[in-house]
Parts: sequence; structure tokens; C-alpha cells
Amino acid sequence: MSHTRKRLVMGNWKMHGSLAANAALLEGLVAGATRAGDAQLAVCVPFPYLAQARDALAGTPVSWGAQDVSVHAQGAYTGEVAPAMLADFGCAWTLCGHSERRAMHGESSALVAAKAASALAAGLTPVVCVGETLDDRDAGQVECVIGDQLDPVLALGTQALARMVIAYEPVWAIGTGRTATPEQAQAVHAFIRASLTRSGAGQTRILYGGSVKPANAASLFAQPDIDGALVGGASLVADEFLDIAAAAA
Repeated sequence: MSHTRKRLVMGNWKMHGSLAANAALLEGLVAGATRAGDAQLAVCVPFPYLAQARDALAGTPVSWGAQDVSVHAQGAYTGEVAPAMLADFGCAWTLCGHSERRAMHGESSALVAAKAASALAAGLTPVVCVGETLDDRDAGQVECVIGDQLDPVLALGTQALARMVIAYEPVWAIGTGRTATPEQAQAVHAFIRASLTRSGAGQTRILYGGSVKPANAASLFAQPDIDGALVGGASLVADEFLDIAAAAA
């Protein structure tokens, strides 16, 4: 089956890295980037390392971004990072509403949508993360929970939706070694795709995130509505990340 949407394989380093370790990792990614074929490669790095990522990746097939963004353009917001600051460092992307931000920092779906709008206004592509907990899944509430998370984002309208990426990350499969089966993942991706299509943005890309590894990547990418991956732990090892990218190619 042909897949018309361009694949995207994005690493989320989370709170990992050092100047020395990053240098080796970035060098490895650049050296092996051709393995991704037509797929896009990107990494979302901690704020202090954006300059290092820019210097290492500028002019290569690998793009870079941040893991969060402020809803504010500027002002007295100590500790926040404005979207224009990210753009200053050549960021193409920013994650919005990663499950760890929602759980640990109390980010609401309304705030996540506002961050996405803030990113778009600065020319960044927001990657809006949605996903359910194990309790949600066991209670049969997956579509209800995902729908509630998507609603404020859908309200931004067709043009905004066409310029963003959605990432589905079942919270119970992040860093646990448990992965949604390709069929479980596809079912939720199809639900998200239907929601986007009703909003006139059916071609918006939807990534899967949640313990993606070289061993399961190909079976996930074979699903019709999975357009790529948001990779956590495996993105810290150049070979593993590139193996996943090769599966997308």
C-alpha cells in the first residue's frame, strides 16, 4: 500500500545529554542520515543544547527542535522559553503537551493547544502529544480521553492543523518496555485521523510514540495511519535511532 504522507522519525532526548555525549550522538546521526531514505529525521533536545544541535546539524538532513515552548511571546516569565527564541536557534519543531509535561507539570489540554498556537505564530511546527493511561484503557475510555485532549487543538482550525503534527503516545507504553501492538496503535491513529479529517486536515501527520525500537518499528510503520515515530530512549543511541529511521524508509 502506498503511503503518501512523508515519514517523520523524531527523537526526544528528554532530560539526557552532555556536551561530550551529544557531540558523539549528533556526529553519528549526521554520518548515518542517508539510512532514513525519504523519511525526515529530527531531534528534540534540552534547551541548553540547542546551540550545539544547530552547529552540528545545520546543512544536514537532520532538523532539530525543543521539548517544550512558552505560551507567551516575551515578558516576565522566569524560566520560560519563548517560541521566537527557539526560532533564533533554527528550531523547526517543538513538542507540546508531552505526557510527562501533562502529568508532572499539570499542563491542561487548553494550555497545550495555546502552546501549539504560540509555536505556529513563530513559524515552528508544534508536535502535539496525546495519549491515555493504563487506567483509561482498562476503563474503555481511550477515545473519550484522546478526544478531550484533541478538542482544543481541533478548535484552532484547519489551517493550523495542517501545519502541525500529532503524536499518539499511550502513557502506559512510555519507557515501560510495553508497546501497543501495531493493531492497538493503528486503531487510535485511525480515530485521530477521523477527527482531523472532520476538521479538514486529514493529511496531518500522526506519529506513534511509546517504546519504539528497531525490532518493532517496521510493523508499526506498516499501519496505514502511522506516519512515523516519536522515539525516546532509542534516540540516545545513534545506531538504534537510525535503524528505526531505516524501517521508516
